[in-house]
Amino acid sequence: LAMQADQQLNNIEKINQFKNIGFTQEERLRQLEVEKTAFKNKLRTYVLLSGLGVIIIIALLLYRNNRQRKKANVILVRQKEEIQNTLSELKATQQQLIHAEKMASLGELTAGVAHEIQNPLNFVNNFSDVNQELLDEMKLEIDNGNLEEVRVLAQYIIDNEEKINHHGKRADSIVRGMLQHSRTSTGVKEPTDMNALCDEYLRLAYHGFRAKDKEFIAKTETDFDSDLGKINVIPQEIGRVLLNLYNNAFYAVNQRLKMAGDDYSPMVSVSTKRSGNKITITIGDNGTGVPKNVVEKIFQPFFTTKPTGSGTGLGLSLSYDIIKAHGGEINVETGEGSGSKFIVQLPEN
Repeated sequence: LAMQADQQLNNIEKINQFKNIGFTQEERLRQLEVEKTAFKNKLRTYVLLSGLGVIIIIALLLYRNNRQRKKANVILVRQKEEIQNTLSELKATQQQLIHAEKMASLGELTAGVAHEIQNPLNFVNNFSDVNQELLDEMKLEIDNGNLEEVRVLAQYIIDNEEKINHHGKRADSIVRGMLQHSRTSTGVKEPTDMNALCDEYLRLAYHGFRAKDKEFIAKTETDFDSDLGKINVIPQEIGRVLLNLYNNAFYAVNQRLKMAGDDYSPMVSVSTKRSGNKITITIGDNGTGVPKNVVEKIFQPFFTTKPTGSGTGLGLSLSYDIIKAHGGEINVETGEGSGSKFIVQLPEN
């Protein structure tokens, strides 16, 4: 019994030991679970804090970018206003330069007209003076009763009056032509005799150039297509193109004349030709020509090969715009020292 009791006590102690071990293990597992939960909570807290930090950083970046964008917008608005003001000033300056170019062309045209009109006026004055002398002689012959001499003198006076009338009409047509070409363009195309227009502006440009340089003399040649007829253009605008091309040609031959001397014979030519429903106007010279490295720039605004103060650089640019507005083309064939040839093509309608 004692042994059984002792064994039972041992069993009880072992059971208690197992219970204590289980309880300790359970406590340890519970503590591990608590620590695991605390670690998860701490990790979650760190993640939330990190996320919050990232959100704060993103918010700061967005705020900074927004401020920079606003500043950039303010700067852009200011720059846009400055650009618009600059463009307005450039447009105003361009209009002034275009007006100055037109006034310069008008001045050259006026000089040519003044030189051109001087010839018929000289004839009118001279024949008027001669008629005055003839009338004085007629009065003496009438007093002497010499009727035959009176008839002869009267016929002289009649002939002179016809010449005065002819040259007076010539002067009148020149003035009317000047007023027509110098008036503001209406922008309406009208049937125009291009042969007559090319010939008239050639003479006016030549006389205008001679009005500035009395010693300048050049040969002019014309080759007009008799079948050209009339085409629909704005005569004032095409006249400006012709005047500009002629002036450039006379300037080029004059520059070469100064360099080459008397061995050189300056010459400016103009020809017209019909080809299908287009006409071609060719204005050539044997002047200095244009270097190859600047040929592509000659139709650009404000580009000029002339010395400072001798040109605005808008003549060929305006001519290019006028021809394009008429649905035509303008090209150049040139080389340094070999003269230039400007070829203008215009549609018939």
